Amino acid sequence: MQPSGMPLHLPPLPRDGPLRVGFSGGLDSRVLLDLLAADPRMRALGLSALHVHHGLHPEADAWAAHCAGVCAALGVPLQVVQVRVDRDCGLGPEGAARQARHAAFAEALDADEILVLAHHQDDQAETLLLRALRGAGVDGLAAMRPWRRFARGWLWRPLLAQPRAVLAAYARTHGLQWLEDPSNADPALDRGFLRREILPRLRQRWPQATAALARSAALSAQAADLLADEDAAALVAARLGADTLRVEAVRALPAARRMRLLRHWIAALGLPPLPERALARVEGELLAARADAQPRIDWHGARLQRWRDRLHAGPIRPALPPDWSTLWDGRTPLRLPTGDCLLLEGTAGFDAPLQVHARRGGERLRLPGRRHTHALKHLLQEAGIPPWERARLPLLRHPDGALLAAGAALIGARLADWLQHHHARLHWQPLP
Repeated sequence: MQPSGMPLHLPPLPRDGPLRVGFSGGLDSRVLLDLLAADPRMRALGLSALHVHHGLHPEADAWAAHCAGVCAALGVPLQVVQVRVDRDCGLGPEGAARQARHAAFAEALDADEILVLAHHQDDQAETLLLRALRGAGVDGLAAMRPWRRFARGWLWRPLLAQPRAVLAAYARTHGLQWLEDPSNADPALDRGFLRREILPRLRQRWPQATAALARSAALSAQAADLLADEDAAALVAARLGADTLRVEAVRALPAARRMRLLRHWIAALGLPPLPERALARVEGELLAARADAQPRIDWHGARLQRWRDRLHAGPIRPALPPDWSTLWDGRTPLRLPTGDCLLLEGTAGFDAPLQVHARRGGERLRLPGRRHTHALKHLLQEAGIPPWERARLPLLRHPDGALLAAGAALIGARLADWLQHHHARLHWQPLP
């Protein structure tokens, strides 16, 4: 451990950019803010602070006022953001507060701005133990990274290699004042239990326990990075599109690699992590399904489904309401109830308003170059339009009742001739 008389220094900043400190007013963030504010170069890059007001403690308003006073004395601009903590999200009180806090950080961070957080070596040890107790693999045991991408910018944890005792010694030496959140040592909370009951006993037997656990997290991070490179290569080989994988390419991988690939892919899509039980179902229900089956797995507002030789993942999105219908003249984009959009380019509009509605079954359409109409269901299958798009496709009808198109995926002969004559194009833009 670093002796208390030695100065505490920040490591080099990995890249230049404006700095925004996550400032709770507690010991750790108070020391971090003091170190940054004392560095002329950090101030020159642009230094500000952000306090997240959770509203969970009776003293929350007083805490925000204290943070404002500290920042005013240091000449550091402060933004206070009030959040609502969803206690029913299934993450527990600690997880719910953390989720709300991180969402506030992500929303406030500007492009290429650097969020600076005061996590230290003791926090790292606690995080590794918590994740190990939850059965995490090497990615989870990597715990917190000192530097990574976050939202539109970056996340930097410059104190991650420092024990909390060193931060406390710095605060005493410099006469700093800080807040004490009683929840930090509450043994009813998982992290508080580890902090108050478990880690002190481990350090009694093994004085270097905290540093050793943090070292294990760093080694896990190295291993996770090596595996991530191979995951990325496998993902490139399996991808048909950003949200679609080839089933055969996934099945060709070893089972452990398949599971890593799926986790990596789901994370890249910004979806909630797949629960372990869902991963087991992927093997037994999706990858092993017949080619004509359409099994799916839903979790936390997301959906993973099989269709033909494809795996598709994305947020659960509603189909067009079956009774929905409207008239559209094509002069302005038409926003659908699903959030998708129809637009007509290259002309002022249709000769007469068209009826736009959801599929109801039994529709028939004549495609360009064909003499007869065919069932729309069969045409959609023939064109390879996946079921997650079919349910959202709007149908366009002429005032005389003739079906003209299914979105822009299938355009009938009659509308195709009209578009060609008017040098126009029809577009269907799914909600991103």
